[in-house]
Amino acid sequence: MDIVAASIGLLLTAPLFLLVAIAVRLDSHGPAIYRQLRVGRTLADRTELFTILKFRSMRADAEKLTGAVWAQKSDPRITRIGAFIRKTRLDEIPQLINVLRGDMSLVGPRPERPGLVDKLDLALPFYADRMMGLRPGVTGYAQVNQGYDTDIEGVRRKVALDAAYAMRLATFRSWIVTDLGILVRTVGVVVTGAGQ
Repeated sequence: MDIVAASIGLLLTAPLFLLVAIAVRLDSHGPAIYRQLRVGRTLADRTELFTILKFRSMRADAEKLTGAVWAQKSDPRITRIGAFIRKTRLDEIPQLINVLRGDMSLVGPRPERPGLVDKLDLALPFYADRMMGLRPGVTGYAQVNQGYDTDIEGVRRKVALDAAYAMRLATFRSWIVTDLGILVRTVGVVVTGAGQ
């Protein structure tokens, strides 16, 4: 289902993909696509790592001095176009390629950077367990209910929402109903710009 939906999504968003890429390049120096190592699905014997693709929403050198830190409201590292594509979640469109590669699913817990996963796993019990057996998602239950993280409390709420999502996957029917509901809510976030 993910492969078919991601293929259709890429075809439908191809003109938008091109427009956003051009806008990002015209707005600030650097590549249109941002690549970053993320922690993927956790299996019994290993944790998968993959390179996530996003439209770049920050200056190209945004984390050169600070390392991995959460973006804040009015963050000076976020470009003008970046603020718009983050609010509308258009920065996530390239992740449909990650879905085609098998790195991600359309719906699931959001993947995080390895360095932050190590810190968050120490601070929050069961943080890493939220990815047990699940591919990370382009969107998810936590994302449509909360938005971007800015602190540890936001992550704590997302862990609870990710656990609630995992419990809804008990049967095929509840999985389909849950994922379709999340996808519909995601379209609403994109159309209304309800993201942070």
